[in-house]
Amino acid sequence: MHCPEPKPEPKVALSTASVYPESTATAFEIAARLGYDGVEVMVWTDPVSQDIEALRRLSDFHGVPVLAVHAPCLLITQRVWSKDPWAKLQRSREAAEKLGANTVVVHPPFRWQRSYAREFVRGVWRMANETDVRFAVENMYPWRYRDREMLAYAPAWDPTEDDYRHFTLDLSHTATARNDTLAMVDRMGDRLAHVHMADGRGSAKDEHLVPGRGNQPCAEVLGRLAASGFDGNVVLEINTRRAMSSAEREADLAEALAYTRLHLSSAAPASGR
Repeated sequence: MHCPEPKPEPKVALSTASVYPESTATAFEIAARLGYDGVEVMVWTDPVSQDIEALRRLSDFHGVPVLAVHAPCLLITQRVWSKDPWAKLQRSREAAEKLGANTVVVHPPFRWQRSYAREFVRGVWRMANETDVRFAVENMYPWRYRDREMLAYAPAWDPTEDDYRHFTLDLSHTATARNDTLAMVDRMGDRLAHVHMADGRGSAKDEHLVPGRGNQPCAEVLGRLAASGFDGNVVLEINTRRAMSSAEREADLAEALAYTRLHLSSAAPASGR
């Protein structure tokens, strides 16, 4: 009797943002020590995160590959790798190609970036057609203050409202947006290329909790990925800023990795957390 070969599990990476306020270099060290499959580099104000040769040396020294590059799309990175948002994406693509990463994570434009927002969908398609690197547009959320809501992103904070080749699903963002996460997974379909695994409780703040500590269907999403033969990366993007010590931060990141591997190890959707 012929038994089908088991589907390979997705690679589980650590976002370098998960060790903040510690450094990009520290993220490589922790990823190696805990047994992550690789890292996603958040390009931000840390000079090492912007230096391709420095990243290559860290990757080689620790034996930890760079699996994805997160383009500098945050408010605090408006001057990183140029003020021109298209130049930022071009630099991100070049970094991914030189480091052997398969994905560039992209946020939708801020509404005040009007020209960029108008051309964003067409521009991302154009760039995607020029490389094997996936430009995976990430779901965001409305900004809320008390009872007021501001739509900060354009064309939309929900990328499934537009036509992109690849998506990034972020479960902290689905919590903040108060989305139906599984419905978003369904809308993304086979264009879901990259996952930011985290948790949240529906707060107006983007919490990025350790999976299992919020109300998102983290286990079920991971089970679906395992069952579908998902070939992208699952990246732990966790907020550890409140950790009282490096040991506490590392314990949270070890717990997040163990949770993710546990629920990816089944070929059928997990039913609970």
